[in-house]
Amino acid sequence: MSGSNSSPPTAVHAAADEPLGLTVHSMPSPRQALDGVERRTVLGRWKMIIVGLCCAAPVIASYFTYYVVRPEGGHAYGELIDPQRPLPELVATAPDGTQVHLPTLKGQWLLIVVADAACDALCEQQLYLERQLRESLGREKERLDRVWLVSDSAPLPERLANGLHGATVLRVPAAELARWLTPAPGHALSEHLYVVDPMGNWMMRFPARMDAAGAGRAKRDLDRLLRASASWDEPGR
Repeated sequence: MSGSNSSPPTAVHAAADEPLGLTVHSMPSPRQALDGVERRTVLGRWKMIIVGLCCAAPVIASYFTYYVVRPEGGHAYGELIDPQRPLPELVATAPDGTQVHLPTLKGQWLLIVVADAACDALCEQQLYLERQLRESLGREKERLDRVWLVSDSAPLPERLANGLHGATVLRVPAAELARWLTPAPGHALSEHLYVVDPMGNWMMRFPARMDAAGAGRAKRDLDRLLRASASWDEPGR
């Protein structure tokens, strides 16, 4: 009889009984997972803060240039508003009845007059100075909008039609305006001209009942503001 070369049965069973080698990866604990989420949240917030600072940097730089470096020296005629007050979330009404969300005025420098629709002699003087100040800026005037905020619902006088050409006229109740704009102590809202920057922040108030000499000083303020913001403020919305 010929001999057999097959392995003994005991060897086969021994191989089959060998345990499988498995690599087990430990799962993160709930505390570790929570820490990871918190780290990502904090990182995301820092990124948002950095983006916000980058957006605000040009505005801060222009104000620093204007109020600290003073490119032409001398003192500002207008009063700096600190802290600045952003355009309120209000819906105004245009003369044709169209509703306008006030924050949509962002994107331009704004020069604002406040008065009721009857527009007395002071109101007419303010609207005249507003128009003259804008025209005096020459080629830079397209970077500034004239705005008349009408504080009541009475009809607008026909005599003002020509002078208001190119201006933005919006009705906003006086009570709502008083929550945003404030006059100097002892004066009324209608006695001042107000400056709002392209970011939508009320940032300057010119002295009450400004005369022609005061308007010349106000023009210098506007010139400086426009020059200081030339790198980030563009004409048009």
